[in-house]
Amino acid sequence: MTVPPRFRPATLLVHGGTERTPYGETSEALFLTSGFVYDNAEQAEATFVGTVQHYQYSRFGNPTVVMLEQRLALLENAEACRVTATGMAAVHATLMSHLKRGDRLVASRALFGSCHWIVSTLLPRYGIEGVFVDGGDLEQWRTALSKPTQMVLLETPSNPMLDIIDLAAVSELAHKAGALVAVDNVFATPLLQQPLTLGADIVIYSCTKHIDGQGRVLGGAVLGPRKWIEDTLQPFIRNTGPALSPFNAWMLLKGLETLPLRVNAATASAGAVADFLAAQPGIVRVLYPERSDHPQHRLAMSQMSAGGSLVTFDVAGGKDAAFKVMNALRLVKISNNLGDSKSLATHPATTTHMRIGAEERARLGIGDGVVRLSVGLEDAADLLDDLAGALAGMRDSA
Repeated sequence: MTVPPRFRPATLLVHGGTERTPYGETSEALFLTSGFVYDNAEQAEATFVGTVQHYQYSRFGNPTVVMLEQRLALLENAEACRVTATGMAAVHATLMSHLKRGDRLVASRALFGSCHWIVSTLLPRYGIEGVFVDGGDLEQWRTALSKPTQMVLLETPSNPMLDIIDLAAVSELAHKAGALVAVDNVFATPLLQQPLTLGADIVIYSCTKHIDGQGRVLGGAVLGPRKWIEDTLQPFIRNTGPALSPFNAWMLLKGLETLPLRVNAATASAGAVADFLAAQPGIVRVLYPERSDHPQHRLAMSQMSAGGSLVTFDVAGGKDAAFKVMNALRLVKISNNLGDSKSLATHPATTTHMRIGAEERARLGIGDGVVRLSVGLEDAADLLDDLAGALAGMRDSA
């Protein structure tokens, strides 16, 4: 039986959306099946017509997958949720299910590289206009949304520079222009920020990140109004096939059970790491929303309950110096993933944001010395020792 939403997040993440079989299992059942059996031909016909509720095919729906969707919807206090094979499949399905030729989308310039490519390159192929604005500049939003618009896409905090966007103000402007507001909330997680309560219409996750949290499986999620999910998104997902496997859904359900413990621990360590880095010679700047020196600290803390697990820092000396620091790390691993139990570092200019080009990176402040650090679950003191050793090695070799 679905747990009612009156329970607090940690409880919902353990019990929400669970549907037990007659066997009474404690852990959610894993339905590794592609299809489902009907009692008779009449039931099959009625199922396809829609007058009978019955599972048809795991591309359309699966009991394990539905449990994940219900649990996520309860956590976000959203009317409905659909999950996808990856986070990018969630973004793609959100945009392509809603937009058509002649439509217009306004997006924050600071997007993950693949999202930027969809707006700048893919949508125009289908006759859909994509307009970029600097997310922190409300005047640019106001200008861009002064004409009819069908959708707004943004992420806050942004990847990798942790830019913050005023969700309430942008949502108000977007709604006046007739647009739905879709927010990539992966950095904040549903525990630290809930965009639907701030005016957004749709929330998107790469479940691969904190929701799995242990670098095991891929997945994505889209949450929003039931009518839009069922009438607009679901037909697109059903007919184009970005389905999440039941096994991945089961793994993500297990990940949700420990999400508060992991996010809280990683956030506490990230704060300590940010403070440490800010005091180190050779570090030009440190970006972390909970620090008072973050350019949008007040706005961040008005929308988020904590700073999150990502820290971005800029190493003096550009790419060579950044590479020396990263290569000298022993505990922190080099990987372009994030939200993992292991601490991971990446160089955005040569990985996640390489393909947007040098000019666009410069506009976003992604310099050659920028390193994005996803803080994991190691002892914070060990992380500080690792960073201290790497930075000392860089200075010694200078």
